[in-house]
This record gives sequence, structure tokens and C-alpha cells, in this order.
Amino acid sequence: MLLCLDVGNTHILGGVFDRDNLVARFRYATHLIGTADQFGIFLVNILQTNNISAESITATAVSSVVPSCDYTIRHTISLYLKSQYFMLQAGVKTGLNIKYKNPNEVGADRIANAIGAVNAFPNKNLIIIDMGTATTLDSITKKRDYLGGAILPGMRLAMESLRTNTAKLMEVDIERPSSYVGRTTRESIQAGLYFGQFGALKEIIAGMKHEVFNDEPVLTIGTGGFSQLFREKSLFDVILPDLVLQGLARAYEYTVQS
Repeated sequence: MLLCLDVGNTHILGGVFDRDNLVARFRYATHLIGTADQFGIFLVNILQTNNISAESITATAVSSVVPSCDYTIRHTISLYLKSQYFMLQAGVKTGLNIKYKNPNEVGADRIANAIGAVNAFPNKNLIIIDMGTATTLDSITKKRDYLGGAILPGMRLAMESLRTNTAKLMEVDIERPSSYVGRTTRESIQAGLYFGQFGALKEIIAGMKHEVFNDEPVLTIGTGGFSQLFREKSLFDVILPDLVLQGLARAYEYTVQS
């Protein structure tokens, strides 16, 4: 079995694949990772909860945008799983043509999303929107050229900025508001966060379709925790919550086969 870990700024998203089947999925707060022993005990327990033994994990694939966690995770895997270790980083085989000016700057999670998307939808122009701590948009052509994209603050990050940098604005639950016009400060913040993100994404998606793809057909994919909030807004053609895990698994396969 293959364990995949996507280490983000807020959460670690994990999944276990038995061949092509995702048989377990979990999240862990990144700031709680602690020592290798602490994270190792969590991993063993969450695997056991899903009726998976630590010994059945033959390989672990990791993508990370939090360098301070990388050593702890590698040490955890060597102590508690003793599996083969694969890190998605510059230089590994991805099946993509990275057209970024400096390929080393592209986040591993963005590359994993792109790998997952081009394998799920071959020969299609793609825009991937990952709505997590940051919201990222990535453009990939039908020839598997990864062109780059856009990054803007995610909804929680925007909310925390308001709370931290203002005297009277509070933390709110991030949810879909019932109206553009909030009748309380809390509702006003929720409306601003939701519709502000929605409007920004609509504008960037439209611009990418025209500028990058010359108005050719483009499949728009949503992923990340907050993408579900926009399910009924016709923003995405499809929502794939496990896209980054699928991409990680595919990247590992490329390495094994090469």
C-alpha cells in the first residue's frame, strides 16, 4: 500500500492507496506535528483505525510546502513505517512540461494537482483552482505544458487578516452567506469573504481562458477544502477533493517505473 501525505500550511492531508483505490483519507493540523514520535503515533493509530497495519505500507509519497516539517516527517516514516520514501520536488519525473521561469519555485502541491488532473483528463486544457490556506490557480495545456497561474489569499487567511489588523472585526465561520448584504458585522464579513473570493476567481478564470487558451474549450477543476462552498455557483466543471493525493500517487508511480 502507498501512503500519500500533502503537507500544507494549515493541514496535512493524508491518504492510503491500495493499487488505484483510495482506501483511507485523513487530515492532521500541521502546527500539531510536534516530534517524530508524536506524529508517528498518530499515523500508526489512524492507520489502525482504518484497519490498515503499519507493516502494509510499502512506500510513502510526500509533497510539502512547509520545509520546517520535512525532516520530522522523513524521520517519522523511517522510525514507524520503515517504508520507501519519495518526496515530490524539482528534478523528479512528473509527466509535465514545466514552463515556469524558475521551476524550483512551483509549490509541490500545485505540481501534484497538475499531475492528477492531466491523468484524470488527458488531452484537455485545464485550469485547476485549489482553495486552501492560499487559493491557487494553475493553467495546463492539452499538451501537458504547465504554464503557471495566480495566487491569492485563501478565505481563512483573509478572515484572519481582518481579525488581526482591525480593532473591532471578529473571527467568523467561513460559510456560504444567504445574501450579498450582511445585516450584522459577522454577516458582512462572511459576505465579503465569500463573494470577494467568488468574484476574484470568476475574473481570473475568464482572463486565463481568453489570454492563455484563446477561448478554446477548458475544463475548470476545483479542489481544496473551500471549493465545496462554491458547488452550486457554476464556478467549476468538476470538484475533485482528492486531486493532490491522486497526483502524488501518480508521481510516485512515474519514479518506480523510470
